[in-house]
Parts: sequence; C-alpha cells; structure tokens
Amino acid sequence: MTDELVEAFARLVPQLSATTGPPGRKALEEIVGSSAITLLVARAEGTIVGTLTLAMFPIPTGFRAWIEDVVVDETARGKGVGEALTNEAIGLARTAGARTVDLTSRPSRKAAGRLYERAGFEERETRVYRYRIPA
Repeated sequence: MTDELVEAFARLVPQLSATTGPPGRKALEEIVGSSAITLLVARAEGTIVGTLTLAMFPIPTGFRAWIEDVVVDETARGKGVGEALTNEAIGLARTAGARTVDLTSRPSRKAAGRLYERAGFEERETRVYRYRIPA
C-alpha cells in the first residue's frame, strides 16, 4: 500500500462513479489484502492511469472470475490501457482455473462496451438484481 495508490484512487474513482467516494487507505488495504481480489494498475510515464479489480472465488458450481470497477483516466483513454488491463485479468482468471469471466457495464458507457466486445465478451441474456441494505 502506497500513498501513490491512495492518490490514484482519489483521482480515478470520481471518473467512474459520481455517487461513491474513493476508498481511503484502510479500505484499499482490505481490498489489496483480500485473497479473492487482484487489483491491477496500469502506468503511463510513471503515473497510475488505470485500475481494474478482478474478484475470483469458488462457488458450488465452479470457480468464478468477475471484473469490477474498471477505470482509465480520461487523459489516457483510447490508448489501449483498458484493453491491456482487461486482457491481463482474463489471463489471470484462466491461469486460476476460471472457465468464464463476467462483468457488467452501464449501457451509457459505449466505449467500455466496445472494449469488452473486442476482448471477446458477449452480452448475456440475464437480469441483474440489486438489493439496497437500509442504513
């Protein structure tokens, strides 16, 4: 865990979500310390310009791999950063024994959708449900 990583998430997460603040050092330490999580970072000219969170875990029907919270700095978009992060995540999932890798992406994120389709992801016919736990 470094100050650089904390600062990168403070800069990048607002570019991904307007409703969730960036994780602080303690939250990032929990993420990095989790055996189910691989946090990938991409650098350009010595600066972290992108991140991807890969969650991998066993369930009764197999071994799951799930990509979450992919964000590339707006100054680095269109330069292959997201593609490199995604391909690395797929390779790690394959090596770990996953047969599939899942992710979700909002329909408004058109460029992200094109990236995932180029990487070989197919849109699934499924419904995603969310339960909000009352505070």
